[in-house]
Amino acid sequence: MRTLVLLGALLGLASAQASWNMATPYPEANFHTVNIKAFAKEVEEATGGRVRITVHSAGSLFPHARILPAVRGGQVQMGEVLISLLANENPLFALDSLPFLVSSYEDARRLYQASKPEIERWLEQRGMRLLFSVPWPPQGLYVAKPISDPTQLKGLKFRAYNPITARLAELLGMVPTQVEVADLPQAFATGLVQAMITSPTTGVDTQAWDFVKYFYDVKAWIPKNMVIVNRRAFEGLSASDQRAILEAARRAEERGWRMSQEEEAKALKVLAEKGMAIEKPSPALLAVLRKAGETLLLDWQRQAGAVGIKVYRAYLGR
Repeated sequence: MRTLVLLGALLGLASAQASWNMATPYPEANFHTVNIKAFAKEVEEATGGRVRITVHSAGSLFPHARILPAVRGGQVQMGEVLISLLANENPLFALDSLPFLVSSYEDARRLYQASKPEIERWLEQRGMRLLFSVPWPPQGLYVAKPISDPTQLKGLKFRAYNPITARLAELLGMVPTQVEVADLPQAFATGLVQAMITSPTTGVDTQAWDFVKYFYDVKAWIPKNMVIVNRRAFEGLSASDQRAILEAARRAEERGWRMSQEEEAKALKVLAEKGMAIEKPSPALLAVLRKAGETLLLDWQRQAGAVGIKVYRAYLGR
């Protein structure tokens, strides 16, 4: 009898422990990954080791496009995805990467607050839960040769990573090519890609100075990642462990926003030190980019639906 009681106690202890896996597409040194690893450590400490999260970086567990389906299907408990990657699922997510809709971190936060309830609702309906969201630094244009006239963009093979960037390439006369972050060096080396719009951070992660020489600080948009959890896995935890995770997520979000702003200046400095020219766009180039942004916004409004328009108006304060 005593053996059975002891066995039952051990089984009960085992069932109270959770070993989770988390998939992220970004490398170890990326500030998003660093922030997530700090989050995982805080969760383990706050739960007394009852919840342990192993972070699988650099797309080692799933490629970016498969992370959300994997979390939804329970193949992995947690994941990190770029919000705008889901634009084909729901136009609401495209709002996060519309060019020149936001021009500062303050704007980006207002857009997040306006869209967060609907993002949470969409995830809840699909068996997931939003834990936190962190922005990238403002996006700039990377090219191998200087661009003084926007017509020089025409015909360039442009790295697209979501529907919005693919459409932007078309509007600018470029050729969109889907390429993940990890494949960028090879894509540029082989001529598959000749230009991209991405953050200074991604430029450092991919050592962009090896294949392009110019960075135009156009601050086109400030996209965000979101960290999500499988709802069944989350609800299988005790109430106290759930609270610990949500509190760690709150801190990770606050910390991540600070890290993003610090990262912009830090990454731009590294790009310059590695020999890249950090340039302001010419008025002509900026005008063409802004015109493309206006077209994309009109396109988006036609397909956004009532929910998307409500979020957009909330962002504008209407």
